[in-house]
Order: sequence, then C-alpha cells, then structure tokens
Amino acid sequence: MFTLSPLETEALRLSLLVSVTAVAGSLPFGIAIAWLLARARFPGKTLLDGIVHLPLVLPPVAVGYLLLVTMGRHGLIGGWLHDVFGITFAFNWKGAALASAVISFPLLVRAVRLSIEQVDRGVEAAAATLGAGPWAVFFTVTLPLALPGIAAGIILAFARSLSEFGATITFVASIPGETRTLPVALFAVTQSAGGDAEALRLCILSVALALLTLLIADRLANRLERRMKGQPHA
Repeated sequence: MFTLSPLETEALRLSLLVSVTAVAGSLPFGIAIAWLLARARFPGKTLLDGIVHLPLVLPPVAVGYLLLVTMGRHGLIGGWLHDVFGITFAFNWKGAALASAVISFPLLVRAVRLSIEQVDRGVEAAAATLGAGPWAVFFTVTLPLALPGIAAGIILAFARSLSEFGATITFVASIPGETRTLPVALFAVTQSAGGDAEALRLCILSVALALLTLLIADRLANRLERRMKGQPHA
C-alpha cells in the first residue's frame, strides 16, 4: 500500500526540484526586501510591504492567473523573455517554481525581516565607526546575526512551496513529469475512480514532508541561535 508508483516518485522528485529552485531563486530578493523593510525609510514603504504580503491574502488561483497574464508566453513580461531570451515559464516546471516562489515569498521576507529587526543597531554603528562601509556592515555584521531568521525563512518557504497547488495548476496546469507536483498529483488522483489508495499515500507523504521541514526549521533556528550566543547546543 505504501510503495510509491513511478508516477508518485516522479511527483515527489518534481516537488523537491520545484521547491529548492523556488527558494534558491527568491532568497536574494527576499533578503534585500526584508532589509529595506526593516532598516530603510522611503516613500511607498507601506505600499511595498502590502505588495510583498499580497500573496498571503489573495486566492492562489488569482495569483496563478496574474502570473499567466504577466509571465505567460504572450504575457507582458513573459512574451519579452520568450522573444529575447527564449525563456518560457508557462506550462513547465520553471513556471511551477515561479508560482511557488511568489506564494512562499511573504513567509521568507517576514522571517528574515523579523530577524534583521532584532539585530542590535549599536553593533552595526560600531562597525561603521571602525571604517566599515554599508556593504561591509551588511555582509559581516547584519547578515551573520540574522542567520537564524534566514534559516527559518528558507525552510518555511520550502515547506510552503511543497504544498503549493492553486497558483501552480492555474499557471502551468497538470502535466505528468513536468508540472504535476505532489499537491497537483493528489488532486488528480482524487478525481479518478479507484484512486483512494494512491491519494492516501500521497497525502501521508505530503504530511510527513511538511512536518519534517517544520521540525528541521525549528531545530536549525535553535542551534544557530545558541551558537551565536556562545552556548553549547544539545
């Protein structure tokens, strides 16, 4: 009963690929925007904050539709990318990674932002008085001290990417071996007759992966925090 079929194994492999790509691609932007929201003052900051967190309150299907309109082969941005660079997001795994990145981006930014806000500005100021420039302060002081939040944000975003369904199926459909991730595969088998056993296996696998990533996030954040405080960790 719990032996995965080739299609289920492919869905698991594709989900992991999509999630890793989504987090890796969005991480630099997430850190940059988190720093802007935590440290900078500029007109439109509240608007930027709202736009960043918009995927949390929008229906995922609406996010997928907006991606289709903007990043599709004939979309405002996607058409240009296809014509100039030959890059296509719609209806392939790269589009699934993009959809997952957009949906999980607010979680990543929020975790990193909270961690940066907890960094003592006095330490940053001390580094600046010793001659460190803004970039040096960021990479040698702020970023290392914010590592627990960054690690937690990465794993939370990874977990959210694993569970992404609505934006994915709207933007890239359900193509076996290309866009059919675990949630999409689970939906597909629930729509077919006699797919109860397969649906149960995929559901158990999804729950196990989600719990595992959350446990790893908590453990890693605790270990990093203890290490930075100079305490021995268990």
